[in-house]
Amino acid sequence: SSSKRTLRTLFCPAALPPPVISEISPSQKKLLAYHRDKEQQEMINQLLVDQALEVYSITMDETDERDAAPPITELPSTVRKPLKILSFQAEYLFLKKCVQSNPMIPIQQEWLTSMLTMVPHSLREGRDRELLTEDLLKEIVRDYEMSMQRCVLRRALVKPDIEELNKLEDEAPLPLLPLGLDFSSTWRNSYIKAKKQINSTLRILHPTMKALLDFGYTAFFNFLVVDFSDSRLKGPVDCKSFKNDASLSCSKAEDKIMSTWYQRVIGLFSQSEALDGVKLDQLESFCNCVSVLMSNQVKELLQRATEVFVKLFDPEDRSRLPLFKMDLTCDEKRMEFYPSLQDLEEAILSVVDCIGQTLQNIQTIGAWLTGGTENLDAELPAHIAEWAKSTLTKSIRDNLEGPKEHFKGYVESYGWLVDGTAEERINRFVAEQPSFDEYT
Repeated sequence: SSSKRTLRTLFCPAALPPPVISEISPSQKKLLAYHRDKEQQEMINQLLVDQALEVYSITMDETDERDAAPPITELPSTVRKPLKILSFQAEYLFLKKCVQSNPMIPIQQEWLTSMLTMVPHSLREGRDRELLTEDLLKEIVRDYEMSMQRCVLRRALVKPDIEELNKLEDEAPLPLLPLGLDFSSTWRNSYIKAKKQINSTLRILHPTMKALLDFGYTAFFNFLVVDFSDSRLKGPVDCKSFKNDASLSCSKAEDKIMSTWYQRVIGLFSQSEALDGVKLDQLESFCNCVSVLMSNQVKELLQRATEVFVKLFDPEDRSRLPLFKMDLTCDEKRMEFYPSLQDLEEAILSVVDCIGQTLQNIQTIGAWLTGGTENLDAELPAHIAEWAKSTLTKSIRDNLEGPKEHFKGYVESYGWLVDGTAEERINRFVAEQPSFDEYT
């Protein structure tokens, strides 16, 4: 064969159909000729496509110049389409090769170091482990470069929708979903369902709730159930008075809150406008929302009062530390503090219990409307009470180190006068019947 082939040398000459002589009508002859021409045209088109593909393949193999290939526009319409597909495929592969040949940004060394820190040091000790670590880092770098290359390629080129191109490209598949996890159901349906449910039951958006928030902010802002911030200025106080003052303060605070804040809340729900837009079957859930809001406000008040009280005993700031009156007594042949250090600690911790027992008998709005006896859940959170007592216990013991050392000095210097040692020495001296000079 010649070194250069053309369409003229490759295409076979079209063979005319043999004449068919039969005695048929002119209309039948016309119909048979139409079917015969249609079948022959399909055969010729298929032959043209096969030969065109062969021509294009040979031309691309024999020359590196793209202009050497026969112009697509000079081919028949039945040949131009497959040649155009081949042209798109060749151009895409050429551009893909250009993109892949560009240098990629290398992985940062800090990233590799950070990844290695996640591996326990014991797993990286030894020669074999070091080699394994190197292989692991090489695999990470290889995966990183491959991922970057695929990302850049997808951003730079649009892959043609050609079936043959998918067979030529040897690309790794995308990562599979984790085993054991079911992502078949999307979140959209559940999100829409939850959103509708929230919109139908979210009572906090009701105007009455805004009024409740305003009442609570006005009544509780800067209000303390127990305030001992100026206790140090009043001088030393005994433990019993300290406990009584705390109890009296809590009682007065409760009376004030019930006569101001709670009365305003009751007055609000005495008006029919407070329940505008609330259906009868929604009244219970609406009242529950009101109870939760009021409960949160009362709990926040008690929590803030507890935190302020604990802060008074901060060892690093003794400017507001309360002063307590303690007596040093000598009774029953021993010296001791009165009240004892344990009683002092219990008196201080009792204030936390006193705060937690305040405002515990507030009737809910639902009970007030229906004549029930249910009260608000206004109990001081258990973790707050536990934190307050543990913090106060440590602070009290730290602050009592000085009095303990003072007491220890008294015992060492004068304890023998009250524990019977002095009396025993006197009796022994008298029993020895000393002389007058020894007496003197």
